[in-house]
Amino acid sequence: MKLHELRDNPGAAKKSKRVGRGPGSGKGKMAGRGIKGQKSRSGVAINAYEGGQMPLYQRLPKRGFNKPNRKEFAVVNLGLIQKFVEAGKLDASAEITEDALVASGLVRRKLDGVRVLAKGDVAAKLNITVTGASKAAVEAVEKAGGSLKTAQAAAAE
Repeated sequence: MKLHELRDNPGAAKKSKRVGRGPGSGKGKMAGRGIKGQKSRSGVAINAYEGGQMPLYQRLPKRGFNKPNRKEFAVVNLGLIQKFVEAGKLDASAEITEDALVASGLVRRKLDGVRVLAKGDVAAKLNITVTGASKAAVEAVEKAGGSLKTAQAAAAE
């Protein structure tokens, strides 16, 4: 077999029917679109319109609820804090507060507070005060010899 002998399988590439090309073609005059009306014109797509019947998206039940006053926290991973300490952008000897995290560029904005998560390893002895933290993050910092205080823990006491 040579390159010029290559052919597609019979019936695989079907030519599209040319419409509006005279009465002999079987799709002449109106080109299968019927008479008048919005759909006979070009450039019309009526999405989700079902001819006056209640559309499907309105017939389906609505579920769920979005709490309007929910808290949105800026999330920081321990591994990133460690990286910033090593890079000298955060001072490990001083207390690391939310303002310090923002100033270092680790967090863009505080939102409703900063929450520390336990992804990554922490080797430095850190003294962190933030709004919230996961249990695993608190354990990891304390294991490294530091302390992680949260506003939620202070409010509970």
